[in-house]
Amino acid sequence: MFIDKARIFIAAGRGGDGCISFRREKYVPLGGPDGGNGGKGGDIYVESDSHLSTLLDFTRKSHFKAQPGQNGQGSDKFGKGGEDLVIYVPVGTVVHRNKEALADLKEHGMKILAAEGGRGGRGNASFKTGKHTAPRIAEKGEPGEECVLELELKIIADVGLVGFPNAGKSTLLSRISAAKPKIADYPFTTLSPNLGVVRAGESKSFVVADIPGLIEGAHEGKGLGDEFLRHIQRTKVLVHIVDLFGFDEKTAYQNYRAINQELSKHSKGLLKKPMVVAANKTDLTDSKTMLSQFKRNMKGTDIYPISAVTGEGVKELLGAVSKVLGSAPDAEDVAPEPVKKYIYEPEFAISKDGGTFVVKGKKVEKLASMTMFDNEEALRRFQNILRKMGVEQALEENGIKEGDSVRIGGMEFTYQK
Repeated sequence: MFIDKARIFIAAGRGGDGCISFRREKYVPLGGPDGGNGGKGGDIYVESDSHLSTLLDFTRKSHFKAQPGQNGQGSDKFGKGGEDLVIYVPVGTVVHRNKEALADLKEHGMKILAAEGGRGGRGNASFKTGKHTAPRIAEKGEPGEECVLELELKIIADVGLVGFPNAGKSTLLSRISAAKPKIADYPFTTLSPNLGVVRAGESKSFVVADIPGLIEGAHEGKGLGDEFLRHIQRTKVLVHIVDLFGFDEKTAYQNYRAINQELSKHSKGLLKKPMVVAANKTDLTDSKTMLSQFKRNMKGTDIYPISAVTGEGVKELLGAVSKVLGSAPDAEDVAPEPVKKYIYEPEFAISKDGGTFVVKGKKVEKLASMTMFDNEEALRRFQNILRKMGVEQALEENGIKEGDSVRIGGMEFTYQK
């Protein structure tokens, strides 16, 4: 089954907790703190693999979680870092993270960091200073990044076959390549793009994609074509297959115009691609009359009459396609913009949710998630940092009173002066 869209949830590994420990060894006075740091959580990467051709696997598994880091131990032993997780996708996959374009994996082996593992919490040995020689404090591991990835596959092909249903695209593909697409005499026989490698001489070859038939309104979601129009964005050359006898009570020329309009409405860049026009079904009765009428309306455009069934004119068509392909520029697909990096972001922001004061901000939420609140010294450190950041003053300016609830990240506290 061909699946070209998927939505997955990923969670990088949490860092390991730091350790509170003191060296207690015979004949070693004043051993001091020796609690080690926790290990870093595993990162999550997305890598393109040319051996894959569909996103089908993600319909069975949509949640991915990297390994957490191990906790630190006494004797200054640091925890082991969690193993990284690599998610493999087909070449041509565009990755969106939290609805922002992250990467376009156009080549085999391209690899991007999708979610970063949390750092390990510091053990009490890291908090030792000249004044504070015996700290009884450590940090919890930092949570790993969590996000939603939207994967969108755009197949990689040199030539895209476009046209109305039953124009003969699949029949042509089966004749010029070893591909075996489903062929029948009813509309929408092709339900997913088919790829075939075409030999054009002894040393030349190119990949052709048969795109499911379009109908008017495809760009608005009508029919099947809208789901697959994205696949021809990467092609260098389009081959427009026209049924000489028309489709849906319209002439060949009217259908030709209609398809071009659909391409333009989906993306104006599609009509800028080099296009070769093939007039199919010359093996049928009255085809010469129909071809003559079509050519009259297509003055100034080269038309290649073919019969996908008998092979008539196919060699000439492939020669023209190969020639155009040789001089065609690389496909100008819309490259995703990098994830925005904000130059300035406030350390915290305060809002109200009912009767609860909510403090949001990357720094304060990270601090809350890494604080061991059952440790008195760690709790004092947490309060001191918030006071120095100005959180306490900002809460008072927003009208907080003793006994009110304050929420930071996943933790909720009662405010006391």
